[in-house]
Amino acid sequence: MKARKGFNLREVCGEQIIVAEGKENIDFTSIVSMNESSAFLWRSIQDKEFTVDDLADLLIGEYMIDENTPLDRETALADAKAVLEKWIEADIVEK
Repeated sequence: MKARKGFNLREVCGEQIIVAEGKENIDFTSIVSMNESSAFLWRSIQDKEFTVDDLADLLIGEYMIDENTPLDRETALADAKAVLEKWIEADIVEK
């Protein structure tokens, strides 16, 4: 997977949202709002190929509770799948 070109993360009124830039991407039927974790993932995968496992690894690396209590793989993978499904639904990633 890869983030589609022309979709950029911006902060608008304190909210992290994906903004479509360029004529080919203008579609005002939906706005993609991102929480802190999904915005972190979006920034991390820019201009890179990625898989759902890559997203889970990024979450584990970012949200380690402490050295002895990392974010467990099952939770990270479930969260990564949920985020990716939303991105696919919003058509902001390509296969």
